[in-house]
Amino acid sequence: MDAVEKDLEELPHRIAEEVERAGLMVALAESLTCGNLTGALGKGGNSGEWLSGGIVAYLTEIKQTVLGVSEGPVVSARCAEEMAAGAAKLFNADLAISTTGAGGPGSLEGQPAGTVFIGWSLHGETGSTGYSFDGDPAEVLEKTEAAALQKLYDLARKVTASRD
Repeated sequence: MDAVEKDLEELPHRIAEEVERAGLMVALAESLTCGNLTGALGKGGNSGEWLSGGIVAYLTEIKQTVLGVSEGPVVSARCAEEMAAGAAKLFNADLAISTTGAGGPGSLEGQPAGTVFIGWSLHGETGSTGYSFDGDPAEVLEKTEAAALQKLYDLARKVTASRD
């Protein structure tokens, strides 16, 4: 088992502990990750208590009409942040994570394969991180999932640390 696979196996349980400790409701807006994050978090303990929901919004039209994403490129930091904010609103969540990008094998919207943006909304404040992952589409997807789960864990830890 490589490090990414180990993270994908362990992080949902660590996330569950942190979000429960922080008293957070969590939501997801997934494009690139195809619902895999929501499925992974469902493996964490007591997910019915803290996971309010997730949406897979592949089509740009759905991103815009359901999540409130503005017109423009969807392989972008702006889109990732708007997706996260939209999911937080849609699912009445304190913390939302989103994924968007060009998984490959070819480019998308002029962005090379492996270009990924992970967005978040925490108590109404948004942000995002851009990545350039190497590998085939399956490897890009796996790396994106691990990075998104790690970001979710880090944000939950930030909340619990601020309360200690």
